[in-house]
Amino acid sequence: MKSTLIRPLITEKTLMLAASGWYTFIVDKAADKGAIARVISDFYKVKVVDTRVSSMHGKTRRVGKLMRIAQKSDWKKAMVRLDKGQKIDAFEVVPKEEGKTA
Repeated sequence: MKSTLIRPLITEKTLMLAASGWYTFIVDKAADKGAIARVISDFYKVKVVDTRVSSMHGKTRRVGKLMRIAQKSDWKKAMVRLDKGQKIDAFEVVPKEEGKTA
């Protein structure tokens, strides 16, 4: 059985949205809004207030030495809004410590 929740979608845009309470995830293509809200609230121990989903089309890429065309698969994106005062730690940005060199 496939999991409904695949992974959080971390980009610059989703981090800005997370600051206003909207968190973005990649979910199973067959999942519906109710199932997504239940899984996220159970997994992260938060209260989901609103859910929005959209189906994203896979892009066509040219790969390999012969530049053959490869099609990435379609996927589904879910945005959930949490109750006031709640947050998900996966979307928190940790500032870099200054003064250390590698």
